[in-house]
Amino acid sequence: MTNEFQIVYHNIDQTEAINDAVLKRIGKLKRFCDRIITGRVVLDSPHNNHHKGKVYAVGLEIHTPVKEVRVNQEHHDKHAHEDLYVAIRDAFDAAERQLKSVDKKHRATPLAKDPASLKVDVA
Repeated sequence: MTNEFQIVYHNIDQTEAINDAVLKRIGKLKRFCDRIITGRVVLDSPHNNHHKGKVYAVGLEIHTPVKEVRVNQEHHDKHAHEDLYVAIRDAFDAAERQLKSVDKKHRATPLAKDPASLKVDVA
């Protein structure tokens, strides 16, 4: 599995600190779920509303063999997302919850126990 992530910036200046924060969260997801094939992180500042201040949106797409996880954190009325790092945290926390539910469902299906396959012929 390639485990490649693409980080896209819209209306936000790319900085090393933002990159490090995103890469740290990606690393945490990879430790949690080793079945991630690829992913995409979109960091956006869609509104430059001077009355409310800058509000950030973070989108995630994570592809696993079982399911594609999508998170779109566009809470324009949420003052917490006036901080890009909080928006990143919230988006990755939501993705982690979705990956946990996928992982639980995947692990909850027990292996089929065929009595014929357990039978051993002794000659």
